[in-house]
Amino acid sequence: MAISGRARELRSEGRDVISFGAGEPDFPTPEHIVAAAARAAHDPANHKYSANQGLPPVRAAIAAYTKDFSGIDVDPTQVVVTNGAKQAVFQSFAALVDEGDEVLLPSPYWVTYPAGIELAGGKAVTIPTTPESGFKVSVDELEAARSDRTVALVFVSPSNPTGAVYDADEAREIGEWARDNQIWVIADEIYQRLVYDGSDVAASIVSSTSRFENWIVVNGVAKSFAMTGWRVGWMIGPEDIMAAAARLQSHATSNVANICQQAALAALRGPQETVDEMREAFDSRRKLMYEMIGDIPGVSCVEPLGAFYVFPDVREILTDEVPTTARLGEALIEEAGVAVVPGESFGAPGFIRLSYALGEPDIERGITRIGEMIASL
Repeated sequence: MAISGRARELRSEGRDVISFGAGEPDFPTPEHIVAAAARAAHDPANHKYSANQGLPPVRAAIAAYTKDFSGIDVDPTQVVVTNGAKQAVFQSFAALVDEGDEVLLPSPYWVTYPAGIELAGGKAVTIPTTPESGFKVSVDELEAARSDRTVALVFVSPSNPTGAVYDADEAREIGEWARDNQIWVIADEIYQRLVYDGSDVAASIVSSTSRFENWIVVNGVAKSFAMTGWRVGWMIGPEDIMAAAARLQSHATSNVANICQQAALAALRGPQETVDEMREAFDSRRKLMYEMIGDIPGVSCVEPLGAFYVFPDVREILTDEVPTTARLGEALIEEAGVAVVPGESFGAPGFIRLSYALGEPDIERGITRIGEMIASL
């Protein structure tokens, strides 16, 4: 967000800035969803407080959607509708983590995870992954990091920032390890429908693992339906954990805005073709960006198979004048007019994150500028 804010400042000064920073689709919310929200705004029933845990029809729709795309049978009583997936992440940690507890966090990671763990009084135990492993963690690495204070694992597939996707067998192996060691899994599935390996959806660690009880699934409408600003997410899990999360939410925010919930209902129950169209556009952009980055001398990149990010390795091109990716990011935006997110933000110095949630002409211009600047270092 800070990178995107700086890009807006420079644009207001008349600079031509191409931003690869924002983690949100550049598509408008589909019209049938907007129309549903407009109708809801005129219904007085939506002008009042509603159930803290979410409108019953929305919770039922989320349960059905989870069955369809995650393969998990859940009851609407196991669903809490939240103000975006970020609130669901925060409440998951608050419900599970006590002072001094440890949460296993493979890195690179989305910036909110360690903050949420710390706010709950816990300690994030980071487990570095590498390009050689496809930025995926192994059971052996998890076992080496486990201690008697380990209570949970954050499992994200597809990944922000790397675009890594675990297949069903990999997810099952990790899920069975967590089950056997009585470790909770917080599965963030917000990008589950943005995959490009021939599948329509990423494998869920929960549905891949038999007799699995200690899990929370986090999801929302933000990414798949181009609804980042509507702020509707959800968390799903055992009823006692969901009740604890709902009590916390009752004191923090109460119910999610009813009109936004009605928009989410239209997204979940309505036509799904717009998701497929958006995924096809992202796939084309992904291929273009990955190919162009691969042509920059000194820069390497693991092909992302999900979400809408690439995560190039720029360690080879760092210099005494530009010793970190944080400094490289500053130079790129100020001198080349290109905004990227430094890997330090994700626990991965030496890498940068670029979003391909923008048009192909801008991708071509932006990557060309990056290549030219790197050549000048």
